[in-house]
Amino acid sequence: MTRPKPKRGRPILNVQANRAIEFIEQNRELLIGLSDRVWEYAELALHEAKSAQCLAEALSDFGFDVQMGVAGMPTAFVATWGKARPVIGLLGEYDALAGVSQAASARRHEVIPGGPGHGCGHNLLGVGSLAAAVALKKELEERQLDATIKFFGCPAEENFSGKAFMARDGLFETCDACLTWHPGSHNAVRANSSLAVTAMNIRFAGRTAHAAADPYNGRSALDAVQIMNMGVEFLREHVPPSARVHYVITNGGLQPNVVPASASVWYMIRSPERHEVDALYQRVIECAEGAAQMTATTFDVEMVEAIANILRNPTLEKLLQQCLEAVGPPRFSAEHVAFAREIRQSFPDSRKDETDPRPTAQQVLHQEVLAGRLTQEQPRGSTDVGDVSWCSPTSQFSTACTAIGTPGHSWQYTAQAGMGIGHEGMLCAAKVLAEAALQLITTPAVLEAARDEFSHLTGGKRYESSMPPGMKPAFHLFEKPSSR
Repeated sequence: MTRPKPKRGRPILNVQANRAIEFIEQNRELLIGLSDRVWEYAELALHEAKSAQCLAEALSDFGFDVQMGVAGMPTAFVATWGKARPVIGLLGEYDALAGVSQAASARRHEVIPGGPGHGCGHNLLGVGSLAAAVALKKELEERQLDATIKFFGCPAEENFSGKAFMARDGLFETCDACLTWHPGSHNAVRANSSLAVTAMNIRFAGRTAHAAADPYNGRSALDAVQIMNMGVEFLREHVPPSARVHYVITNGGLQPNVVPASASVWYMIRSPERHEVDALYQRVIECAEGAAQMTATTFDVEMVEAIANILRNPTLEKLLQQCLEAVGPPRFSAEHVAFAREIRQSFPDSRKDETDPRPTAQQVLHQEVLAGRLTQEQPRGSTDVGDVSWCSPTSQFSTACTAIGTPGHSWQYTAQAGMGIGHEGMLCAAKVLAEAALQLITTPAVLEAARDEFSHLTGGKRYESSMPPGMKPAFHLFEKPSSR
């Protein structure tokens, strides 16, 4: 894929949110400290109690009204300032990933062996959006402008899709537009969609027996899991090339001399369109049905998540591009570059080959702004931002918070999310968000164009959740992590 050429040099547009950007700079140490607290907590999805609380308390201290425990999740919250239109939503996340605990070091050093870490930089994401919200409030107060800012504290983006539950409860429908960002290795607007997802646990039940003395009296649930998985492997030849199906066996029995009476497997099904996922889901369930018949077992399905692909909004993408160019890229020091160069030595060879998108550049940190929007021929990942985008006009961008080529969901990512490289990218993102939100508030024609585009793409239909009625977050799938 050929990436667009980067924008060289410093900002070329006039920044409007001068007070907001000044506020972010004046409070950079406070914001970095808040991000580092969330980084140190490193709490898994749906159990981000301390992380959510410290962000909510900070927003309350800055004059926001905070409603905790929304959408049936104790760690989900909405912080609101203002009562007038337009209503601008800013999305924040703060969940960590299992198994990527790491000190802020360029060499592997687990803080807690096998423990969680911020291998996707959500500590930066949450605080970056928070910084934009409180800075924008200062800007509006100084200008005596009326609007409403809503910060959405969104738990469990990884695995359980907290925003989908918030969308199902209508929390985003009051917004005139929603903006967000994500840490990355380049400074660019994300002008691509995402893969829709359905994830579920399938649990088989059989009958136990002595595996040597009378196995013929047993009905192996593990056999059913393995046969189902084999059926899905053969199914792969007959699904669209862009679809993805992956699974892990979460319970295969307790000991080999006992025929397992219970076994389970966790599946994820992805495809670019929601209807494609729904069709493929039915075929995977048919594999489970066949496996149950062949082994004389039964099974049940527990839905874990069901989320939509992102509905793009080119009007908002254009606005974010302008604001990213106006604010400019993060400013990295010589120490940051040295750290990036050192940590790149630990990358797989295929990742070391990645460089700055300029043909002649050999940067290890992206210190430009891509002049065009960062696109992919096919979406590769999934996000519950997709559900938000079907409720309200939504767009997002990335800033460089990691060395170029950093693998996602890795210890190297965790390390950089807890030190200066990630900090500088986060503060840059906060400034871009504040600038873009102010532009939407002060330039009604842009907001109207974004909403017109949204209405056209949705056909005027209201958002409908892909989750079955009554589905609740799967709190039990992750044990509550021990405190550090």
